[in-house]
Amino acid sequence: MRAPQDERGQGESAAQRGATPRLYQQASAILADQIRAGILAPGARLGETTVASQFGISRAPARQALIELVALGLVEKSKGRGYRVRRVEALPIEAPVAMEDIRLSSLATWERIYAEVESEITARIAFAPWRVNEAELARFYAVSRTVARDVVGRLQQRGIVQKDDRSRWFAPALTRERVDSLYELRAILEPVALRKAAGHAPSDFVARIRDNLAEATRHAHDIPGGTLDALEEDLHITLLRYCGNEALMDAITVPQSLLIAHRFLYRWTPRLFETEPFLPEHKAILDLFAAGETEAAAKALEDHLFVSRERAVARIDVIVRDFAPDSLPYLDPLA
Repeated sequence: MRAPQDERGQGESAAQRGATPRLYQQASAILADQIRAGILAPGARLGETTVASQFGISRAPARQALIELVALGLVEKSKGRGYRVRRVEALPIEAPVAMEDIRLSSLATWERIYAEVESEITARIAFAPWRVNEAELARFYAVSRTVARDVVGRLQQRGIVQKDDRSRWFAPALTRERVDSLYELRAILEPVALRKAAGHAPSDFVARIRDNLAEATRHAHDIPGGTLDALEEDLHITLLRYCGNEALMDAITVPQSLLIAHRFLYRWTPRLFETEPFLPEHKAILDLFAAGETEAAAKALEDHLFVSRERAVARIDVIVRDFAPDSLPYLDPLA
């Protein structure tokens, strides 16, 4: 199986960037190969249940894989339930993988459930802080306590959960105060990383993410949430990794937990703004960076982050007003 490309089928793979591709990215890449090779014929139906079953994953990453295929133009929502493979130019690929021969069950058990747990928690932190019960998490997914502990450990690394003074896990709420604090920290750290990335980020990579942004801007009134996620990652994660300072990137990880929360917020508030306001802001930053005006680009990034926090709060307000979370046995709301 070839290494999956980035979320729009362009650029470096997650493996090339030093990160393990997530389950939905692996499933999406395999399905994309099958569609382009003609293994999945035009008109073929795909649904969350069938994809989840075939790959040995849960419905959440299966759903995200299908969303990514829509963004790639390879499938479309069918008139009934599920998705339909679109007609695309058949492209030969290296060692295409037949659907019946591929499952992701060789991955560690924690990886098979992590994406869904992350999604469920980030979908709820707009409402309240939540206690995470390892024992109930293990029981809910029928896994061992060790696996549940691995999942929670990864959530901690991503800045989604932390321990209280009694060493119990909890996911802090996205209150106004927390959003302000995280954005303030990002506005301090990310411009430093951007300055350090100057001279190290390949010019063809910078050109590619500018092209991605330009393409999205041309369709600014109809951008799916998955594409917005990828555009955020292009600038705030992938480009900044070229700073070459692992300790700095580790420090950035916790405040960037906001980007994970944005995946949920973008999908539930897609029309809060007529067009997504960060598009021209990202363009200005990348144009300055590509022109070698590093200090101006860093200042534009700082300004972008300070205005972005107000938009994040606005999205959270919509979620709190219009939605209510379902209960899960491994999550208990905290007063």
